[in-house]
Amino acid sequence: MKSRKTVSWILVTAAAVATVIFVWLHTHHWGPRSITIQGAVIRRDADTRKQFPIAGVEVTASDSVTTAITHSDASGYFKIVLGAGVWPQSIVTLHFQHSDYQPFHLSFQIGLPRVPIKLIVAELNPLVQQSPEALHPTSVVSNIRVRYTTNEQTDSNIGSAVKTFQIVNQDNVPCNHQSPCSPNGHWKASSDSVTLDAGPGNVFRNFRASCIAGPCPFTRVNTTDSADGGRLITASALDWSGTATFLLEAEVFRDTIGSSVRESYPVIFGRTLHFTLPPTQEGVSIEADINGTPMVFPLGPDLYLSWANCTARTNSESDRSTVYQCELKPDYRF
Repeated sequence: MKSRKTVSWILVTAAAVATVIFVWLHTHHWGPRSITIQGAVIRRDADTRKQFPIAGVEVTASDSVTTAITHSDASGYFKIVLGAGVWPQSIVTLHFQHSDYQPFHLSFQIGLPRVPIKLIVAELNPLVQQSPEALHPTSVVSNIRVRYTTNEQTDSNIGSAVKTFQIVNQDNVPCNHQSPCSPNGHWKASSDSVTLDAGPGNVFRNFRASCIAGPCPFTRVNTTDSADGGRLITASALDWSGTATFLLEAEVFRDTIGSSVRESYPVIFGRTLHFTLPPTQEGVSIEADINGTPMVFPLGPDLYLSWANCTARTNSESDRSTVYQCELKPDYRF
């Protein structure tokens, strides 16, 4: 009888412990889940200025059950997602493979459910330490400049417009509440308006209207408060004395696209040069002296240079500038 009670107590206790464990695991989301791993791949170098990003690296992640593969982009960034079968405290192994670099492996342990996955920075060693000067004569690249054009929309002043108009009125005639009247309501007035057309594709800027002849102190000209207009502008005037003459003037502008040639000078670290260009750049070329001979090298959409391997990436920030990186080929040196 006593042994039966003991067994019952053991079963009840085990069930209670199991329930507590189940509730705790459920509350803390303890279970298999998908995880996202983010990181960057860079070249290993003691000089941090030469730890350049590596594009096209094959990145493989595995927890011995689930495997996923991705590639690094031009900035060296990679993002890889392991499916919904990764348990907390599991060991994940990352494998990095690129034809120009030694393979690299690293492992880390997945933390508790609400602990974020750490950012991974993988430093890869080049397969061959580049020292071409010791192997055979090399060509010298010097006096490097980057040339490009930018297109900008600007307003070009293409002329001006002038027009006169008169308002015929007799002075000292009582208004008798017959509009239009002078501002104080005493004298009979006359009004008129004139319109200027800038033409298709043009706009007016800096327009002004004035009384130029007659009893100008007893006139009023109405214009907009803004210095900018549109294709059509109108000026109106009120005259409560004798006949007056008015002048309307404005400058005519047209929107045009203007191109300008600009130069930039790259920064060189080791055997790699770097430069950035604005998002409006076009026709990028590199001017350089090869063994003292000036040459021009159009970069083109394929980023081809006979003396360097180039990559480019666009910044994700609002400026959208392009970052270029060119590494010398073995037969060249700066």
